[in-house]
Amino acid sequence: MNNINAELPTRSTGFFNYDDLTWDVVADLPRDTPLILPLGSGYNLNLLADQLSNPPRVGLLPAFPFGWRGSGLALPEPIFFQHIANLLNSLRDDGFTQVYCLTPQGLDPQSLFSLQLSAFILTQPHPSTFAPTAFLPPDSERGKVILIPIGHTEQHGYHLPLSVDTNIIDSIAKGVVFQVPTRSYALPVMPYGVSTHRSSFAATMNAGGRAFEDFWVAVIDVLAARGFDRFYFMSGHGGNSSFLVNIVKYAGERHRRIFCATAFLHTSGSIGAAALEKYRTSSIGGMGHAGELETSYMLHLRPDLCQMERVVDETDFVATPDYYMDWIEGGSLVANPPWDDDTKTGAYGAGSHATAEKGRLWLEAAIAEKIEHVEQIHEQHERREKRRNEGYGLWGKFT
Repeated sequence: MNNINAELPTRSTGFFNYDDLTWDVVADLPRDTPLILPLGSGYNLNLLADQLSNPPRVGLLPAFPFGWRGSGLALPEPIFFQHIANLLNSLRDDGFTQVYCLTPQGLDPQSLFSLQLSAFILTQPHPSTFAPTAFLPPDSERGKVILIPIGHTEQHGYHLPLSVDTNIIDSIAKGVVFQVPTRSYALPVMPYGVSTHRSSFAATMNAGGRAFEDFWVAVIDVLAARGFDRFYFMSGHGGNSSFLVNIVKYAGERHRRIFCATAFLHTSGSIGAAALEKYRTSSIGGMGHAGELETSYMLHLRPDLCQMERVVDETDFVATPDYYMDWIEGGSLVANPPWDDDTKTGAYGAGSHATAEKGRLWLEAAIAEKIEHVEQIHEQHERREKRRNEGYGLWGKFT
C-alpha cells in the first residue's frame, strides 16, 4: 500500500506504485528503472523527476512511516539505516541498478553506516522539516494498547499485488481503533517485514531478521521510556512471526513493567479459526498464501488491484502429517524449504474460491479477535501491576 500523497508531476516521467504490481510484472521491468524508497510522504514528484534526469518511468515503493529524526518516532541511526539498507539491497539483489532512498532535507545522518549509503540517498524539502515537534503516538494515548501493524511487500502470485499483507493488517488495525478508540491506538502500518524466501520470486522485499528485531526492539525502547506500557504487534505476514516472538521476549526482559504481545498472523485465533471453518470452500491447503483467504480479503478491500482472470490454484504442497501449509499451519515440525519446491506461480492455495463477501465476513472476525486480544492485554497488565504494587513475591523484596 503506497501512502505517497504528493504534487503530481507535469513532465514526461511516469510514476507507478511498486506495490500495486504483481511479482511477474516486476520481474519484467527494465533493470535500469529507478526505484525510490521514500521516508514519509509529501514529496515533490516534479523535483524528483529532475533529480533523476527525467527518466521515462520511476517506481515508488511504499513510504517508510517513521524511524528517522523528525518522523515523530526517531530511533538510533545505525539501527534505522541498517533496516533501510537491507530493503534497498533486496532490490539490488533482483538486479535493479538505480535504487534510492528519498529523505527529508536536513536529515544529515551522522552514523558511519548511513554515510556509506550517501550515494543512494536523494534529499528534498519535506513537510516534517518545518512542522512543530510531534510524537508517535501522542502522549495523550498513554494507558491504551499501542497496536503495531506490520505488513510486508512481497509476491502474491499472478493475481494479487505486492501490497496484500499491508492492506489487510492495516484495515484490521484501523477497524479495531474505530470500534474501541478508548482502549487502543494504532501506529502507522509498516509495509516491510522479513522474507527468508525472497530469492524464489522477484519483487519480494526483506528487512533481514536481525535488523527487523533490532528495529522493533528499539521502537519499544523509545515508547517505554515515554511511559507507554501496553503493546500489541499485529502481523499480516507469516514470515514476521518467529522474529516477532523474539522481539516480544527481548522487550519483556528489558522492560519489566510493560506487557508486550503478539499472535500468529490474524484470523487465526479462536474467533478467526471458527470463521474460516464456517465460510471456506477450499480444502486444507487452499489458504496458505495468495489463496482463498487473502484473495477474499483483497476482493473486499481493494478489488481494483485483483486480477482474478490470472488466478492459478496451487495446492500441491509437499505435505506430511506433521508438516503442511494452510493459513493456520499444521503439524509439529517447523521448517523453511524453498518456496519454489511447492509453487510455480508464488501462490499456495485456491484463490479461485475467493469472494468479496467472504472477505467482509473474515475481516469482521479478525477485528473482533483483535479487540478480544486488546482486552486481554489490558487485563494482563492491570492484574500484574496490582500484584507488583502489593509487593507480590520478589517485587516486595527488591522494588
